[in-house]
Amino acid sequence: MSTADYLDRFLAPVADVFTPELARTLANIKTDPDLQSYVVRLATKANDGSITDAEEVEYKALVDAADLVAVLQLKARRFLARHSA
Repeated sequence: MSTADYLDRFLAPVADVFTPELARTLANIKTDPDLQSYVVRLATKANDGSITDAEEVEYKALVDAADLVAVLQLKARRFLARHSA
């Protein structure tokens, strides 16, 4: 099972308490451009083998956080699709 699958199951109860306002807010979250640039730099270092151990730990944490936000956004978009009228 993938990390996204686990997150989907773990976050299922969260989606049960969405309101339309909360779902819209979550669906529209945008990554800070400076943070996104930093993640890209770490990804590049990871891909070329020059990432330090500390950077690798940080990079993995950032990827995990991005996965969490992505799953929440997907749940929010599904909620909005079901509750649009």
